Amino acid sequence: MIGLARKVSALLVACVAGAGLLSACGDGGPPTIEYVVDARTDGYNANTVVGNADGVLMATTRVLPGFSYLGAQGQVTPDRDIGTVTQVPGDVLTLRYEFNPAARFSDGQALGCDDLVLAWAAMSGRVPGFRPATTAGYRDIERIDCAAGDRSATAVFAKGRDHRDWLSLFGAGTLLPAHVVAREAGLSDVVEPIRSGNQEAIAKIAQVWNTGFAFPDGPLDPARFPSSGPYRIEEYSPSEGLVLVANDAWWGDAPATERIVVWGRGTDVERRLADGAFDVADVAGGLIADDIVASGTSAQPQPLPRPERALAVQELVLASTGAFAEVRARRAFASCVPRAALAQRFGQGAPLWNLRVLAPADNLAGQINPTFGVAYARPDLPRARALSTESADSRTGPLRVRIGYLAPSDRDRQLVAAIAESCRQVGVEVVDAGSAELSPTALGGDVDAVLVANGAGFAAAGAADPSRDAYQLRGGDPLNLAGFRDPVMSRAVDDLATATLAADRLRLVRTIENTAWAQMRSIPLFAAPRIHRWGDRVDNVVAGLARNGTGWNMDRWTIRG
Repeated sequence: MIGLARKVSALLVACVAGAGLLSACGDGGPPTIEYVVDARTDGYNANTVVGNADGVLMATTRVLPGFSYLGAQGQVTPDRDIGTVTQVPGDVLTLRYEFNPAARFSDGQALGCDDLVLAWAAMSGRVPGFRPATTAGYRDIERIDCAAGDRSATAVFAKGRDHRDWLSLFGAGTLLPAHVVAREAGLSDVVEPIRSGNQEAIAKIAQVWNTGFAFPDGPLDPARFPSSGPYRIEEYSPSEGLVLVANDAWWGDAPATERIVVWGRGTDVERRLADGAFDVADVAGGLIADDIVASGTSAQPQPLPRPERALAVQELVLASTGAFAEVRARRAFASCVPRAALAQRFGQGAPLWNLRVLAPADNLAGQINPTFGVAYARPDLPRARALSTESADSRTGPLRVRIGYLAPSDRDRQLVAAIAESCRQVGVEVVDAGSAELSPTALGGDVDAVLVANGAGFAAAGAADPSRDAYQLRGGDPLNLAGFRDPVMSRAVDDLATATLAADRLRLVRTIENTAWAQMRSIPLFAAPRIHRWGDRVDNVVAGLARNGTGWNMDRWTIRG
């Protein structure tokens, strides 16, 4: 435990050096809450492959709200500040979206049909040019009926594709400002080109959606990043963090604290965690070597979340090319990974986890977790050596595995070193390829395996319903980083997204996991450990276990005194 004297000293240093804590220490500025996360917060779009992996939603869930949000336990909760969604009776799943008449972006533009159509086009996989993180759910929507400027819309799903988790669609972070996209693309609106299939215009729209919401190196133009939530972005830089301030145009309950600074990867996160220079923290366990306690905290820190409540699984996703092009090479590597020892040493109390589709919090998970991965629980060095030798004809030289992770991370560095030590005994070389610039697209190129949560994330991940995350195993979906394709597994994932009976879900999960273990497309390790901390001076903080993190209710956080 870091001593109280060190904490007081750190707070005094922060009051001199930290822009956010400076105002909290009495310089006359607005009350400010310092929020530290392990996400990269240098962009606005949480729905691209990179934005999803970086954990952008941890910072933007109350900046860009939608028709629902993920609550503390990852449960989908309607957000009526944005509007309502209701089922329309009929032979196919049909949803009616009605926007709140008061719902507007901070620049005065009303939310409506345009924003919904853009989100669907970008994430459905039906419109070329977009690079979404996943098409889960949106791919099942056949069309959206509305006209540009309408304040309501109807989503009609394909026959037989009644997506079980439909309430989560068009949730927080998904409704990017379509009028900004249209303006940057030089168009009057996005609806007409998407509706008519104008490929030239769609290419411009997709380019803006894919890359146009990255924060610039210099001053940030607020007109490029209007808010539809209780907070709006005021400024961003690695030295000043992502500064969120109360949105004066917000029609709902005003945020309880006027200013929140989000400190993410690329800022001085490691120093702030080590010195306690924060009010709220939500980071991966082991990000730094020291205990994480907020400055001035007198009470004992909050206990770690119980592993059985976890919504995310730490895993190694293996490439389908290069060193791992041959299944025997993947099995050889899995045979020398000390999974049980890794869980015991780095899982912070979490048991060895053998499932990719279901996290420990799922009601079905406990009864089937022990039935999978038994042959790979502990290293089988003779098998690893034999498989490595058998697969040698598909490569030149010994098996060499570059493991990527988002650095710096003290735990991940040690975890990779432990794998390297075990695999070295059978001639398998493991290289630490951790990088602060790592992108999930590096898999199969710069790295042969990536250490992620739920198959694609470097930060907070997961939700109570596993439908979306199961698409990490579906062929052709962007969440499937390695690009593995298996018709049996893909059909099972599609069926799982519409299955409502527990017996059907259990059967499908078994099919998926049996196939995934046979192909060794990834190696699950343990429930992804997260640390949630906050100091004595803040109230109403509720740890969030899903991919939006503890910031799910940041507009209710208050400062004492």
